[in-house]
Amino acid sequence: MENKLLSESVFLKACRCENTDYTPIWLMRQAGRYMKEYQDIRSKVPFLELCRSPELATEVMVTAVERLGVDAAIIFSDILLILQPMGLELEYIEGVGPVLHNPVRTPEQAQMLKEVEPKESLSYVFDVVKSTRSALPSSLPLIGFSGAPFTIASYIIEGGSSKNYQLTKQFMYSHPTAWQNLMELIVRATVKYLKGQVEAGAQVLQVFDSWVGCLSPTDYRAFVFPYMKSLFGQLDSDIPTIHFGVSTATLLKQQKEAGGSVIGLDFRVDIKKTWQEIGPIAIQGNLDPCVLYADRNTVRGQARRILDQVEGKNGHIFNLGHGILPTTPVDNVIELVDFVHEYSQKRS
Repeated sequence: MENKLLSESVFLKACRCENTDYTPIWLMRQAGRYMKEYQDIRSKVPFLELCRSPELATEVMVTAVERLGVDAAIIFSDILLILQPMGLELEYIEGVGPVLHNPVRTPEQAQMLKEVEPKESLSYVFDVVKSTRSALPSSLPLIGFSGAPFTIASYIIEGGSSKNYQLTKQFMYSHPTAWQNLMELIVRATVKYLKGQVEAGAQVLQVFDSWVGCLSPTDYRAFVFPYMKSLFGQLDSDIPTIHFGVSTATLLKQQKEAGGSVIGLDFRVDIKKTWQEIGPIAIQGNLDPCVLYADRNTVRGQARRILDQVEGKNGHIFNLGHGILPTTPVDNVIELVDFVHEYSQKRS
């Protein structure tokens, strides 16, 4: 049962569009390569081993939260961990990124994918959630997360990242029944996975649809929307959910319709105009991560611009429009967090 301190946290209140004393802020990839503490740990263990170690995964996130002073933590994990239990051979290659050695290219191969039972095959993620929750202040919310069905499907089919998602779209257009079966398989796995994270101690869930911006609104409606609606519809409505995509300016209204308590915006949209267009819902975003390479006055100025645009409206959670980049100066990240707190408090 969620304690009152958590329920009344500025982050959870913003998720519910309630009045807050200041604008809450957390940052995607807030525990990552830009921090020396993370680099020290990664020099000793591979990425997947770090994700599988509750002790180390907790250490990197709690260290980041303490250094930055953010209003929420997010578990240290990866959206692709759900692939291995499906029977896919996942490897993280330095300088390349995640690679699948047996991608799915045909309906026959898709039929061979296994049903995922997260409590058996992904129990280490739930252990990370429990460990992180117990190490955090009782008033600081913890975010669990997963990839969205389209983004997970694209990795399954492409075998890694892609510039044009040709193989994914080819499969989607050429094998609509197999596509439906694949998406339903991913939804079933993801719902169980996210519910398990809540049971383990997460207060909020974020669903990352990193690659869905490659689709037209028509294709999103036909090939993605039904599955996103199904996914969000099966989650506990009392748990705030953040629906985030990249390059989704033309899809935001449909994303809102599909589900989520909060819509995450990337840095390519005007936050004020977009919020007016999609209507009443909490919004997360949307500073360009590259701003954090500039001098401190520029960082403050760009953050001020966003805060001025939303005019202190209830339901704004400050974040980047994408994850923190690996060579970002830590001091600038701390400067951003401090400024958002100070400036929004003066406005409230």
